[in-house]
Amino acid sequence: DKKRPPETAVCILADWQVGKTTPTYDSDVAAERVRLYAEKVARLIALHHAPVDEAVVMLLGDLVEGELIFPGQSHRIDASLYRQTFHVAQLLAEIVRTIAAAVPAVRVVGVIGNHGAIGGPVRRESHPETNADAMAYNVARLLVEKEPRIDWEETFVRHERAWYSTVEVRGRQWWLFHGDQIKGGAFGYPWYGLNKRLLGWQTSVAPFDYSASGHWHQPVRVQVNTVTHWGAGSTESSNTFAQEYLASGGQEPSQWLIFQGDDGVTAEYLVRLGSGER
Repeated sequence: DKKRPPETAVCILADWQVGKTTPTYDSDVAAERVRLYAEKVARLIALHHAPVDEAVVMLLGDLVEGELIFPGQSHRIDASLYRQTFHVAQLLAEIVRTIAAAVPAVRVVGVIGNHGAIGGPVRRESHPETNADAMAYNVARLLVEKEPRIDWEETFVRHERAWYSTVEVRGRQWWLFHGDQIKGGAFGYPWYGLNKRLLGWQTSVAPFDYSASGHWHQPVRVQVNTVTHWGAGSTESSNTFAQEYLASGGQEPSQWLIFQGDDGVTAEYLVRLGSGER
């Protein structure tokens, strides 16, 4: 019913791990799934029960795989960090344009992930500003900066890590972070740590109504007091490390799409990105 009040499409993007290789995943598969996500978002916007007058794209980190994050990683990538960074930037610019073709306006906001860290075991000696996710975001931002419908906030905090961000959507505040700040839980989900951190951040850093994170590759939604939290899935499919050591790792590639009106969230879709899911 297009006579309904307009709503916002909230696109939650996390953990593309572009550059990672597994028996079922590599940079080309990542690109295919990211493009499929954008196509499905445009289709769902067209089918939505109310008009959609904007999209807010939330980038939650680990869109790059990195090079020296864990021992032996160099044998499990198909591209250098240089190529990963520019590949992600091109993909981001492309899919934001696809989404922008479906709505009058797009806002993009992002936070960094841990896989964007530069260097090996001493990577913490690098400057706090330095992160390959943030670099990819900014290149993409510059690629679309002349697009009048796209408003892209640079992921940058002078002399600090851009580890969190807040964004207002129709009167509600969203809290965004990658998720590596929450310890424990292995490849499950760290429920206790999540509850403790969200409540602490809400009182000590900024008030918020909704929150979203990545890192755990597990699509979840959980209520923490007054906060609704979405944990993002990943475009990755098999994870051989998790299979061997945790008897896990066969997740279905997915990303969230949420619709929000003036009174809050009205619909949510777990957009599935596996083969044959068109």
